[in-house]
Amino acid sequence: MENKIKLKKSIIYSVWVIIIFSIIYGLFEYYEYRVFKFNLNNKIGHIVTKVKEEYPNIDNNELMQIIDSEDKIDENWFRDYGIDINKDDVIIKNKKYFIKFGIVNLAILIILAIILLYIFLKYNNSKDKELKSITNYIEEINNKNYKLDISDNTEDELSILKNEIYKTTIMLKEIAENEMSDKLSLKDSLSDISHQLKTPLASITIMLDNIIDNPEMDKNTRNEFVKDIKREIININFLVDSLLKLSKLDANSVNFINKEEYISDIIDEAIKNVSVLCDLKNVEIHRSGNNEIKIHCDLKWQVEAITNILKNCVEHSKTGSLIEIFYEENKIYSKIEIKDYGIGIDKQDLPHIFERFYKGKNSRNESVGIGLALAKSIIESNSGYIGVQSEEGVGTKFVIKYFIG
Repeated sequence: MENKIKLKKSIIYSVWVIIIFSIIYGLFEYYEYRVFKFNLNNKIGHIVTKVKEEYPNIDNNELMQIIDSEDKIDENWFRDYGIDINKDDVIIKNKKYFIKFGIVNLAILIILAIILLYIFLKYNNSKDKELKSITNYIEEINNKNYKLDISDNTEDELSILKNEIYKTTIMLKEIAENEMSDKLSLKDSLSDISHQLKTPLASITIMLDNIIDNPEMDKNTRNEFVKDIKREIININFLVDSLLKLSKLDANSVNFINKEEYISDIIDEAIKNVSVLCDLKNVEIHRSGNNEIKIHCDLKWQVEAITNILKNCVEHSKTGSLIEIFYEENKIYSKIEIKDYGIGIDKQDLPHIFERFYKGKNSRNESVGIGLALAKSIIESNSGYIGVQSEEGVGTKFVIKYFIG
């Protein structure tokens, strides 16, 4: 990661600086040693020369033995000349060089320390800048500025932290947007529900007022009002029941009892549920397919879904027409096709027919636009898919797929 790379570079720079200065320091120490050695040898040379002049017969080997001797010298002899060999330099020149070399050595160490301090401060300053950037970044988020640029991010720890903050920001933004969307959706839903309930309730109220205000009302008229009231109550019950089912699906609170069920059984139950409606419109339903096909599902809920689709097809079919149901399977999915030869769906309405409370151009006045939305939610809850194809004046075909696996 980038931060580790920066740290590694700083350490490498520091090591190289230490190595270079160590080499310089070593070379300088070696030079210092050479100077001291030269001065010492030079002085010993002068002494040897003087001794040779005074004692020409002295043996050179004897002189070398004296020079190399490790015997302790007589310190009193030097004291006679005011020299303490434990404190003073016998060779004055070396003392001067020692002071000069000491100053240079100290300067080298100071320069080394300054360079190392500079490397450390530069690295630390880089981290401070990144931390300040992240602080400003968080302040922007607190000000609800979610449009932040992360294109300059690298892979260091601080940038990863920034990325994680960005992800959290996006998540919080999405939550905020979803909450707003949910509020708007709830508002629209409540408005739609209110509208759907208001109309039949208003009709019921008017009819009941007429019955109450006219106790001598004609018996046939009274019976018609009662039938209309019953029909409106049935519509309200259907709407409330469908809304409750949708709410359970949305809240994932439905306890599906899934097991292997024959598709033919699901279709048979759905056909029974719309049989009265089919008789009223003289609509026939023909089904065909492999009766051995099974899907893993909750029978009750899938019957509900297919019933709503069939009900829609019957309602939009022409009197005396036909509805065809065909089912098959392959290695990927089991498929049900439900085809009617009714009035069809307008092209502009086609993308919206599964939306709640949506009523297309060809919808009946009493339709609440919730049956297909409920069917879609149920099928998708079972890892299924539903699509629709339609042409005005020709008919509509619903395609349902239950994916295997």
